[in-house]
Amino acid sequence: MTEQMYHTKRQQFYEKIEGFWADLYGEEYALYDMALLTEAEVAHIRLVSERIGAIFFKMGSLLRKVTDETLLDMGFPKETLSFIRLKTLPFESVISRLDLIPYGGSYKCIEINADTPTFIKELFSINGMICNEFDVENPNEGMEPLLRKAVHDSVYGSTNKHSPHIVFTAHEDHIEDYETVLYLQQSIQSSKFTPLHQLHIQKDVGLFDEEGKKIDILYRQTFPIENLILDEDHAGNPIGLWLLELVEQKKLAIINPPSAFLLQNKVVQAVIWGLHEKQHPFFTEQEHRWIDDYFLPTYLEADVFLQKGMPYVKKPAFGREGDTVEIFSKDGRLMHADHQRSYSAYTPVYQQYIEHPTISFNSEKGTQAGNVLLGSFLLNGKAASIGYRVGERITNNLSYYLPVGVNRSPVF
Repeated sequence: MTEQMYHTKRQQFYEKIEGFWADLYGEEYALYDMALLTEAEVAHIRLVSERIGAIFFKMGSLLRKVTDETLLDMGFPKETLSFIRLKTLPFESVISRLDLIPYGGSYKCIEINADTPTFIKELFSINGMICNEFDVENPNEGMEPLLRKAVHDSVYGSTNKHSPHIVFTAHEDHIEDYETVLYLQQSIQSSKFTPLHQLHIQKDVGLFDEEGKKIDILYRQTFPIENLILDEDHAGNPIGLWLLELVEQKKLAIINPPSAFLLQNKVVQAVIWGLHEKQHPFFTEQEHRWIDDYFLPTYLEADVFLQKGMPYVKKPAFGREGDTVEIFSKDGRLMHADHQRSYSAYTPVYQQYIEHPTISFNSEKGTQAGNVLLGSFLLNGKAASIGYRVGERITNNLSYYLPVGVNRSPVF
């Protein structure tokens, strides 16, 4: 396909889709191309994802019982300690996304985004459209109704009120966040969208929308807790902390729930690996095998990697889109670093570095090769939609979305 043909076909396809950001930051984001998987591979990804999710979710029950000192040592802001101990829903996270690297015939998990994952509309909705365009099966077929049900059940499971006031919110000027939240809002007919800056809070009373109506449930899919706690109004009032207090006082429910933020911390992976190295009975023999198979050695210091001569990644306990991530060689030399440093104040973790496999793909810039990262969603802990990001060694907000499909079975 020539670059001109690619450009024309891509434009014709994506311009028909309302509420989607095929381009971001003035650059191509969604590719007009397809990576093909086998049915067996898709089934394997789902099996791996549920096993990894089970390990993370099991950690929630343990972390809620540890001391405040331990949580502070893990890098949790002190303002969140009572908040993260709350268990408001049966599941630790309603919508979470695992980031997996294909490795050794299987997959390794580099992190979980349990609190505010994006990449949702792409995989649950857009992927099916482009699979139809390319005449291949959609590996995410049937997942959109499950997403709708998960959102619906989490909302109505968060309150005893017969007709709760449900508000979805995001930064209105960030197209990806805004359209993602509007997409999720379609799951709840009796709800509304209010931009973050139009929400009003009264300490110990409640959260209110732009019309002054008290909110019972706030769905804040893209607004991280670590940013929320820094929020202040024009008078310097700590309105973010007031919001957490409302949740603790049961005057407001938020989704994803508090337990999702508990698992968002990447230090959790260091705790998992530490328990695994000691063969701690908190995990069963089978779970220890899963950790060995799917997790990477993760520590709070780089010493182990330097002693063993292994390359490693340094990343902040809280961080997104590759921001503040650094890759070091086996002798401790900095090899790659993301130019953004937004999360440098957070406790770092050190994780074994493994190479991403590369894949060729068509783009506006012609045929390119990029590093593959697999996003695999969990809905209440159950495997759901999957899809690829391709880009540099550090997957960031300029990486491409590459749709995935499955070859249709031949008809005889």
